[in-house]
Amino acid sequence: MLSRPKPGESEADLLLFQNQFLAARASPAVKIVKKADKRKGKEGSTDAERPPLQDSKDVVMLDGFPDTLPPLTPAPPKKSKIKSANVHFEDEDPEERLESHDRHITAVFSKIIERDTSAIAVTMPVPTGDPFPRTFHRSEIKSEVQLGAGRKSIFAQKMAAKRTAEKAATAPSAAECVQVKSAAPDALDPERSVEEPPLPSSRRDKDGDFLTSQRPCLITGEGLGSQKSEQEAQAIHKENLEKLQSMSEEEILQEQAKLLAQLDPSLVAFLKSQRGNNEGQKKELKMELNRPEEFMESLPVAQHGVRSSLSMQESGLEPVRKEENMKVEITDDDLPVKPRKEWIHMDNVEFEKLEWMKDLPSPRQKKTKKGMQARFSLKGELIPADADLPTHLGLHHHGEEAERAGYSLQELFHLSRSQVTQQRTLALQVLGRIVQRKYLDWTFSWYQGMAAFPFVPNNEEEEEEEEEELNGTEKSQDKKLKDENKPDPDVARYDVVKGLLKTRIQHRLRYILEVVRPVPTVVLDILHILIHIARHSSEACSQLLDCPRLIETIVREFLPTQWDPKVAEQGFLLTSLHGVACASAMKFIRVLASGGRNATARLLNKFEMKSRLSRFIAEDPVDLLLPREEAIRLSTEAFRLWAVAAGYGQACDLYSDLYPVLVRILQSLPELLSRKSPVVELSVQRAAAVVTLLTHVTQTAGYTADLQAKLSSNNSEDSEPIPPPPVAWNQVSGLQPFLETSLKKILQEISQIEAWQTLQPLTTTCVIFLGVYYSAYSQQPSVNPIDCLEELERLTSEVLQPLLSQPAIDSMWDLLRPCSALCNPLSCSPAPESVVSIASLSCTGGKPPLSLVGLKSPFPFLTALLFLINNITHIHKGLTSKYSSVLGFRGLKDYLHQSWQTGLPSVTSSSAWILRHEYHLQYFVLALARRMAGTCPDYTQHASLHHCVAMALLSRLLPGSEHLAHEVLLDLAFNPEFLPEGKAGGPEAADFSDILHLGTSAKLAQPGSAAAFVPKVTRGALLRESYQNLPSIRSCYLSHFAHLQPALIRSQASYQGRNYLIQSMLLPEAKGPILPSDWPFFPLISLYNKVTNAETRGTILNSLPLDLINTVTLNLQWVLLLETWRSKILQSIPTAAKLARLMCVFLTGSDLFLEAPIHRYTAALLSVYCQPKALDSLNLDAPLPGLASFHDLYISLLEQFEGVSFGDPLFGVFVLLPLQKCFSVHLRLSVFGEHTNVLRALGVPLQQFPVPLERYTSPPEDNLNLLRLYFRTLVTGALRHTWCPVLYVVAVAHVNSFIFSQESTAQETDAARKSMLRKTWLLVDENLKKHLLYYRLLNAESPLGFDLYEQLPSMRLKYLQIVTQKEIMENAPAVDS
Repeated sequence: MLSRPKPGESEADLLLFQNQFLAARASPAVKIVKKADKRKGKEGSTDAERPPLQDSKDVVMLDGFPDTLPPLTPAPPKKSKIKSANVHFEDEDPEERLESHDRHITAVFSKIIERDTSAIAVTMPVPTGDPFPRTFHRSEIKSEVQLGAGRKSIFAQKMAAKRTAEKAATAPSAAECVQVKSAAPDALDPERSVEEPPLPSSRRDKDGDFLTSQRPCLITGEGLGSQKSEQEAQAIHKENLEKLQSMSEEEILQEQAKLLAQLDPSLVAFLKSQRGNNEGQKKELKMELNRPEEFMESLPVAQHGVRSSLSMQESGLEPVRKEENMKVEITDDDLPVKPRKEWIHMDNVEFEKLEWMKDLPSPRQKKTKKGMQARFSLKGELIPADADLPTHLGLHHHGEEAERAGYSLQELFHLSRSQVTQQRTLALQVLGRIVQRKYLDWTFSWYQGMAAFPFVPNNEEEEEEEEEELNGTEKSQDKKLKDENKPDPDVARYDVVKGLLKTRIQHRLRYILEVVRPVPTVVLDILHILIHIARHSSEACSQLLDCPRLIETIVREFLPTQWDPKVAEQGFLLTSLHGVACASAMKFIRVLASGGRNATARLLNKFEMKSRLSRFIAEDPVDLLLPREEAIRLSTEAFRLWAVAAGYGQACDLYSDLYPVLVRILQSLPELLSRKSPVVELSVQRAAAVVTLLTHVTQTAGYTADLQAKLSSNNSEDSEPIPPPPVAWNQVSGLQPFLETSLKKILQEISQIEAWQTLQPLTTTCVIFLGVYYSAYSQQPSVNPIDCLEELERLTSEVLQPLLSQPAIDSMWDLLRPCSALCNPLSCSPAPESVVSIASLSCTGGKPPLSLVGLKSPFPFLTALLFLINNITHIHKGLTSKYSSVLGFRGLKDYLHQSWQTGLPSVTSSSAWILRHEYHLQYFVLALARRMAGTCPDYTQHASLHHCVAMALLSRLLPGSEHLAHEVLLDLAFNPEFLPEGKAGGPEAADFSDILHLGTSAKLAQPGSAAAFVPKVTRGALLRESYQNLPSIRSCYLSHFAHLQPALIRSQASYQGRNYLIQSMLLPEAKGPILPSDWPFFPLISLYNKVTNAETRGTILNSLPLDLINTVTLNLQWVLLLETWRSKILQSIPTAAKLARLMCVFLTGSDLFLEAPIHRYTAALLSVYCQPKALDSLNLDAPLPGLASFHDLYISLLEQFEGVSFGDPLFGVFVLLPLQKCFSVHLRLSVFGEHTNVLRALGVPLQQFPVPLERYTSPPEDNLNLLRLYFRTLVTGALRHTWCPVLYVVAVAHVNSFIFSQESTAQETDAARKSMLRKTWLLVDENLKKHLLYYRLLNAESPLGFDLYEQLPSMRLKYLQIVTQKEIMENAPAVDS
């Protein structure tokens, strides 16, 4: 191969190379071919056929390179012309450098075609007498050309004048303008003229702007330099349009992809911008055109032999007219700033850039299903979405939703991380005001009031479906990893506190408190934020405790042991809260201690809170050098912190040290009755905190002797012994006289409404103390039991019985229903100011007086009173009859009757803490009723009501109350005393009801069994047997709830007062009730899940143990009892869900349903669910709780029926039930299309089928595929009356209605029914032919299930004759009458 010449070679070397090339006879790399212009002649014409030489063109062809540009991805980058820093070497080959810069020569050109100059006139220069050409002077430029604003060069002015002259020369006449303007609307009109061929709709929609344009968009031909340049460009454009019209959409898309791969991205962007500018001038025609953003989708491509051009659809209007229209569309009045002539570069106003300077639109509520972003004022108040606030308030900004006032949580988080101190301060103040919640302090002294649900929102966007197989620890770890990998805004979107902790907010707040030392209001706001974070979860408490120097700073700066005495002076302006004791700081420590016993131990020991407690408790609030109200609050929070610690059995060693202080406070309690100072309410709260502390110390002391005995006798090494607390029973036994005396004096004020409302918190705590005291008192080994019983008798006769007889107590029972959260769901619903990502109590602005936590609420006192009465009757059962009047109060009965019939309340952070206290009152009423049931002969009248309340309470109790649920299951739910129907003729009444229904249209027939011998038993006998098995039923359910045992142990420690076992005052997250709403079916569902999980793992359970058979039987017995005597209890469960759960009987094991007791009880329940009211409420198309898809469950049922049914009629009824006409057609298609084998085994007799056949045949079937399947199964013999009489009747009825239907319908349907009618007429099976043609009406008494016509009606006969075109009368089969 010959090499290229190199520098230094002489001319002789070049001649030598030439000789070698000629000798080798190699073909040259470039050759000249004379080729005709395809616009002037045909392709492939020879030289002889061509015109003379002036029409020829020179075409340079490159051998070995295709005509079409190869796709280059990415396109070759362009090199900068001004980049001169490259280093070149002398011996570097220029060819190699060229190849390194240009990857492929076709990226530059592929074919060179000489421009046609045959029609261009040659003009000679005009001779002048001057030696040089005449110079051009700018004064020769026409003045009318200088129209544009701004300065232009002389060359630009000259070019503008040349364009104006050319446009004037080529301007159309007036007539042409009229034609063009009248044709413009036709281009957009779907009805085109006759002469113009219509384009396909799809091409018109997508490429209409190219195919109907009259001139090119970007290529104008100005660069050709000839007078006919526009005509040349127009010819190219026309040629491209013709080529595009001949291409399909797929070909256009392929060529687009090729072109986009070849073009440089910057060039594409330039073309797109040019097209966008042109389209911007035609906004009035944009309704029918593509958007500018769709440029890349509609970009045409030039194929082989076609030169590409970019064109748009023209409107036919002149450019001047378009500019006038644009001026009308956007006027100076629309501009927020009016441009002036003297302003530079304001000739072209960019309206979009001035949009933000316009006046804000009025805010409005968006019509969207999703909630709008919450916005808050600087006071922490929620601003309504449609509130139109003035801008001078400083609440508007240029962020998202600029028209709405206020700051969103995300914007506040952003400001809290600002480097500007003022912005951080403002954000923290607003956040602190948002999260302030004080109502948990109001319920602190209630029964179990110290325990609270964590402030965790219920709207976490987690995929729980994938985590079902994980245990609790794995779930929490996986959830924590997910949160760590999420960005801060995404976490804060569903949980604000998690988002704050993820931004390390605790470190920032510590820095502000320790280094910045802000003003007192900012300090208080920071403490409020920390309190809310601490109430979020135990994990949040741990992060706050682990934050370096945070707790130390708060204890040192805001809980000092001494401070400046001037703080207490009246009128003193406090400029800094550092170095001054603060009640909010003590409250933060108390809330932090509620997170767990370990946190409390760290606070008491590591952070020296014991010394602080002694400091602030030993001194009376009057002697504290603080303002009066702040001193009382600080003392109150100190007692509450000590109460929390005593709730864990900690800090009880301070009791002996501070015993004189506590006794002095107890002695001063009666003084609160006569005090009318402005701080009396705060003093009552302080006194209630003291009594609450004494209650927990008494609980702790009550177990000292028991723990001491266990420690002495403990010889096992399995568990570490628990040391007894440093407080003994004899140290607390002297508290009862003080509190009982105070209680008697306070109860004397019960008739005074205002005084009672003020003293009610203290009264409640005193009653709770007495209940705890006597419960522990009766268990002390050093106490004489007779003395305890005498004390209780004295308390009953002297205090409680007179109290129950007072009219004020009667009015309290009457207030239960108006203040109930169950009877008034709106009272505990989320308030309008609630934010889903912040758990709130919905107490902004306070709760109404007539609400559960309102001032007039009787719930706290009555709950405490019932707690005391239950403890008394538990210790002294002989006093039970003394309190029989409690259950007879009319207000209580009305409340219970109303509360259990309400629907299941929604569980939110604002409702859980309220409902928990209401459930306590209901439980104590039921516990008292249980004791009354065995001792009071006249209790039977309340039994049914209390059993309904107990069953409703089981479905409502929230996490943390597992002990109450266990007690209800153990003593109430399955107690025969609460089911008086079992003794009072309930089974006989059920039999009598069934006998009465036999004479009505409702069917109560029970299907038979495929087993050898299963005797039929009446429903009354089944109910009697179930009632006798209630103890076994209770054991069955308790064993199936054994998975709740760990939670039950934690709950029992709290409710039984075993403080040494309590781990945290934070309850589990309240995401829903403890038990599901369908818990009566739980054993059956559990067994089904166990079997299906075993089959999933590949294990087949061939036989089921006897105890599992008994489990299913006991489950069915309990459900039958409830459906018969407590049907309203199960109304919250949809009928479809009940049937789906009963189907588990057939899906569990192989022949479980054939067991005699299971078969009998399942048939009895089926007859209940097939009653008219139940069938009317049956809806299989709606989503069912606990079931992903009913269709999948039904397919499993069909497969099970095919395998193990043995033609059992009861199983067959469950298969037939979902095939009713009102349910999804896919269920019927599954039977007649994919599982036709079941048709041979579905031998349910018509007399045993409990559902009316009208529900299957009305309205007529309209699904053509299903009708064809009906006809096919009938004709092929897959569906016979002897095999499946029910579906045979259904199929015959629908086919008969279809083939004789003469309603106007689609052509396909009409052809199908006529074809089906002809095939029916030609059937060989005379019986089937007779049934299909002569079917008349359903008849349950007929052996066939329907009646036949003796003779076809004339209308049907005529229609049959028209379709079959035969003499019907001669060939019609005779029908036996």
